[in-house]
Amino acid sequence: MQTSKNINIVGAGLVDSLLSIYLAKRGHKVKVYERLPDMRKISMAAGKSINLALSDRGWRGLEAVGIADEIKKIAIPMYGRQIHNKDGSQVFQAYGKEDQAIYSVSRGEINMRLMDLAEQQPNVKIHFDERCTSVDRASLTANFENNTTHQHTSSKSDLLFGADGAFAGSRLNLQLSSDRFEYNQHYISAGYKELIIPPGPNGEFLLEKNALHIWPRGSFMMIALPNMDGNFTCTLFLPFEGEKSFANLTTREQVKKFFDEEFSTAVPLMPTLLDDFFANPTSSLVTVKCFPWTFDDKIALIGDAAHAIVPFFGQGMNCGFEDCVVLNGLLDKHGDNWSAIMDEYQTLRKPDGDAIADMAIANFIEMRDKTADKKFLLQKKIEARFAAKYPEKWIPFYTMVTYSPDIRYSTALKEGQRQQAIMDKVMATADIETKWESEEVEKLILKEIQ
Repeated sequence: MQTSKNINIVGAGLVDSLLSIYLAKRGHKVKVYERLPDMRKISMAAGKSINLALSDRGWRGLEAVGIADEIKKIAIPMYGRQIHNKDGSQVFQAYGKEDQAIYSVSRGEINMRLMDLAEQQPNVKIHFDERCTSVDRASLTANFENNTTHQHTSSKSDLLFGADGAFAGSRLNLQLSSDRFEYNQHYISAGYKELIIPPGPNGEFLLEKNALHIWPRGSFMMIALPNMDGNFTCTLFLPFEGEKSFANLTTREQVKKFFDEEFSTAVPLMPTLLDDFFANPTSSLVTVKCFPWTFDDKIALIGDAAHAIVPFFGQGMNCGFEDCVVLNGLLDKHGDNWSAIMDEYQTLRKPDGDAIADMAIANFIEMRDKTADKKFLLQKKIEARFAAKYPEKWIPFYTMVTYSPDIRYSTALKEGQRQQAIMDKVMATADIETKWESEEVEKLILKEIQ
């Protein structure tokens, strides 16, 4: 049992709320300060939420504090990608073995449930509408301004965690007060817009419920994930500028023509398409990398505040939850030695945060360009066949990232690059389309992995 500390957390999002539960269960007194109003008490505006995909790393984070069963009540398993080709044909691509799934959850729903679970802890208090204005590292005091009353308050603590998202005020304050703070943010050329496929007249799902739906179109794509009430949250990912871009979709006629040409099978399922398109904002997608993550042995960045990533590997939330798992293990390992805890937390997680950020960018290209490509699909079939026969020699890259929480992201990235180099040679084999199941191909892979 650790010595009880007074701990402040800036932010009450997904990782922040889970972290407060971890710390509270260890006897610490936790105050959480959230910039936004309590979403459980207001009508949330639609338009900026991409449904999240819970996978094994995230579930492990929830299970460790006994709340996985509560989250499963609002999660829908997706066993693979349902690819919607432009010609109207469809292809199902399983994510892994028969029972392996990722789980669709509404960002708002899981955030509210985690807040509820955090507040069930007697030593957690969440303060809303409190914007972090500065952090005094010397006195470990966080200063806030209330968005409604504009009253200024200060809160001193023994430890402080900055967990307030990709554009964290806590991180900015630490950056400004630190020498040699490294910071990089990178926006991809595509933005996103939330749309919806509502349930059918009897509340039924109008697409396959247990799949992540993708309409890949080369330089852009649309995806759809199921919700508990029968609708699908759709997200259009499209360049900001160019021939086919948000810049060229400024009238209802242009939007209708674009969707009729590119997503003709989805349009009949989207009765509010035009209204949603113009009502919902066009949002950007950013990757944030920074260093250090810890300061003075008493302050740490965690979740998106430390490593914001684009959503295309479905690992942003899972990575943040894994931060909590790793930190919790270090609390077991080092007890009250917070200097050792902070140092090892940063050493372990920084490479993994960078790795999943790079993999998420690469997966965007895979989802929009390659999921409809015959050669890419053949490569995946060859890999799956080989992995089934030699599971000790080949774990598919997606499986390492999504279903293998004991494999670090940084390890998965290196192994995935090695595997791709092997598969490049395999796919260059003459007549690979006709002999992909042959002993020749199998021997080639075995030779390359020696």
